[in-house]
Amino acid sequence: MPRILVVADTQWVINEVKSALSLPGFEVAQHDDPRTLVAAVGEQRPDVAVVDLQVGTMGGMAMTRALKEAAQAGDFPDVPVVLLLDRLADGFLAKRAAAHSWLVKPFSPHQLREAVDAAVGSKETTQQP
Repeated sequence: MPRILVVADTQWVINEVKSALSLPGFEVAQHDDPRTLVAAVGEQRPDVAVVDLQVGTMGGMAMTRALKEAAQAGDFPDVPVVLLLDRLADGFLAKRAAAHSWLVKPFSPHQLREAVDAAVGSKETTQQP
C-alpha cells in the first residue's frame, strides 16, 4: 500500500488531495510544517510526497531540494515529489528542483492519481536490483 505524505497548510488543497487519494490501496498522511519536513519523511518513510507550492514561509522548490539533499546524504531513500503549482510557468522551477512531476491547481482527482501512480512506479523501478 503506497504511503503518501501531503505537505500543505491550505485546507482546500489538503481536502482535494485526500479526496483524490482516499481509495483502497492508499495511505495518506498530512504534514504542514516545512521546517520539520525532512525529519517527518525520515520517520514516516512515505513512498511519495505531494507538496504544495508554498507552505508557511517555505517554497515547494526548497522543500523538494531539501528532500533530495537528505536522500543524497543517505538519510533515507529518495522520495518522489509531486509539486502542486499555482501556474504552468512554475514548471520550469519544479524541474530544476528535481520534482518527479507537477500539476497546476486546480487539478482533477484523476490527474493527481495518475501523477502519484507514476511516482510510485518510478520508485519501485529504481529500487529494483
